[in-house]
Amino acid sequence: MLRNPAMSLLADPSTLALACLAVIIVGMAKGGLSGIGALGTPLLALAVPPAVAAAVLLPVIIVQDVVSVWAFRHDWNKWIVAWMLPGTVIGIGLATAYAALVNEKQLLLMLGVITFAFGAYRLWVERGGRIAAASNSPGWVGTLFGVASGVTSQIAHAGGPAFQMWVTPRKLPHGTYIGTNAVLFAMMNWIKVPGYVMLGSLNRQTLIAAVLLMPLAIASTLITLRVLKRMQTHRFYMIIYWLMVALGTKLVWDGIA
Repeated sequence: MLRNPAMSLLADPSTLALACLAVIIVGMAKGGLSGIGALGTPLLALAVPPAVAAAVLLPVIIVQDVVSVWAFRHDWNKWIVAWMLPGTVIGIGLATAYAALVNEKQLLLMLGVITFAFGAYRLWVERGGRIAAASNSPGWVGTLFGVASGVTSQIAHAGGPAFQMWVTPRKLPHGTYIGTNAVLFAMMNWIKVPGYVMLGSLNRQTLIAAVLLMPLAIASTLITLRVLKRMQTHRFYMIIYWLMVALGTKLVWDGIA
């Protein structure tokens, strides 16, 4: 008897629980809590291979992009997107080539390093550190940050740190910041699709699993958009970043072991 490919992927209760938690976190990030979305892929990678985790989340993220881009469609910075987008294309191409040449353990190690570095970076910033990039840095600097964002986004849907390091010092209005993030990453996520298909990670099994998880992801995005203005996020972020440091450490250990 043939098994439903999606159910074979989500049949284990712990895998299903981690998948649900991952899409909720990604949905919250798309709803405006930018940064915590980097936790989604490494969290799901605790139960399935990193490439599979990223492939399951990609269609979910693309659907969530529709919600977040629509919410901020009138409030985003075109200049920032125009400079960063070419770099992200280069970064996505480099990361796709990298993923084709390495094994699962190396991807796990890379994912752990990205997760740990992002969590540690954000803890440093929240404790009063200064971001290196100047607020008036030229556009070509944004293209370089775009390359870094494209690489980490292709591997782990974790392109936020590079975006934040270049864009945050510009002190954009809160809505414009979220809208710019939403539009840029919506474009990037579609650019990532051919690479995932070429590597074989985005297939019937992962696509059906993603479809089953989409209602939960959309709901989390809509709820976050609704409550964000009334939510005090500082303490929440600190907890998430500490979790990312711990999770990144575990993934690095698993990748080395």
